[in-house]
Amino acid sequence: MHPNALLDACAELVKLTLKFDHPADAVVSRYFRDNRSLGPRERATLAETVFNVLRKKLLFDHLSPSGSGPKERRMAILGFHGPRDFLKSALSEQEKRWLDQCDSINPADLLERHRHNLPEWLVQPLKEQLGAEFMALAESLNQPAPLDLRVNMLNDKRPDIQKELELAGIASKSTPFSPWGLRLDSKPALTKVGVFSRGAVEVQDEGSQLLALLLDAKRGEMVVDFCAGAGGKTLAIGASMRSTGRLYAFDTSAYRLDALKPRLARSKLSNVHRAAIAHERDERIKRLAGKIDRVIVDAPCSGLGTLRRNPDLKWRQSPQSVQEMSAKQAVILQSASRLLKPGGRLVYATCSVLLAENEEIARLFTETNKDFSPLPAVEALSNLKVDGAAVLCSGGERGGDFLRLWPHRHATDGFFAALWVKN
Repeated sequence: MHPNALLDACAELVKLTLKFDHPADAVVSRYFRDNRSLGPRERATLAETVFNVLRKKLLFDHLSPSGSGPKERRMAILGFHGPRDFLKSALSEQEKRWLDQCDSINPADLLERHRHNLPEWLVQPLKEQLGAEFMALAESLNQPAPLDLRVNMLNDKRPDIQKELELAGIASKSTPFSPWGLRLDSKPALTKVGVFSRGAVEVQDEGSQLLALLLDAKRGEMVVDFCAGAGGKTLAIGASMRSTGRLYAFDTSAYRLDALKPRLARSKLSNVHRAAIAHERDERIKRLAGKIDRVIVDAPCSGLGTLRRNPDLKWRQSPQSVQEMSAKQAVILQSASRLLKPGGRLVYATCSVLLAENEEIARLFTETNKDFSPLPAVEALSNLKVDGAAVLCSGGERGGDFLRLWPHRHATDGFFAALWVKN
């Protein structure tokens, strides 16, 4: 595509995305469906340009008024993903001079808000948790996330898959914490790669893999993924159970569960049972009360731990939406806990970095449910022989009660998990 046409397309997509009517990934996907002639390179440029704009919106809002032309074009120029000489071939002389001026700015001379690019309501809670590490987190959130794969251990082994990927020209390295993971050096079109099409790998962040690992589901058990969504953790849990026992994938969204169907077929798992439920008190839940060995509740949350992948969330969420989420999370966790039989394990997880959705929910559950005993995450991970378990955990009286993953510390998305055993 000609540089002028590609920049115009970027500006058009930036304009659509900044309306914030829908999630950015949905807007981008819709745009690609409506413009099927776009090739892989054009799609990559468009998507990454949009995400660059969303990641650095405060900075670009600050710089764009000094430029000329429609704002969406100025934002697209600032966030353009591609060689500078290619971009400049689509610019006027005035635009080139303006871009050079913007590029020459020393980041150290910018105001803090233009460096962290986070909404003000989110800054203070993160500073209270991280102190001097705050800016390191902010900088990590403004970088694209790597591509992690989970090897389907039902039929394959990580070293074998790594070799197979290498033969396909795809470099990878073992994830440092998850025994199932591979981190790629690039972002290839995986649907065209044999290991993906035959179900040997699934795309899954290393942090999400660790959540599934924490459940420690065994062969022959009855297990529930209470908020299964598209089923990433469901598939990991099913493989760890060696496709035995019974694994229920519950979610209130039948649409999201439908996305699990082709992934389930590729995985070769036969122990997964998908079921859309009306709410957390659904009759199906009541029938299983007291019969389940293990339950994971990956609760609906703000998603603020995934800003590397979903940068629009920081502009779409608010203190009010977090408060509403927290109330919902407590109710869901309480309902899911009724499924467990004595000795059963309960895991509560989110992809949020906020105390209100994490430690506060866990502590409330512990205080109000004396028939459940907290299980320190560091103990659970150590028993699973996870290298560096201590650096993955924090909080509580023992300092390792909760799994707490941070992008700038662990190179994963931001995740939280708390565990209990039913007495």
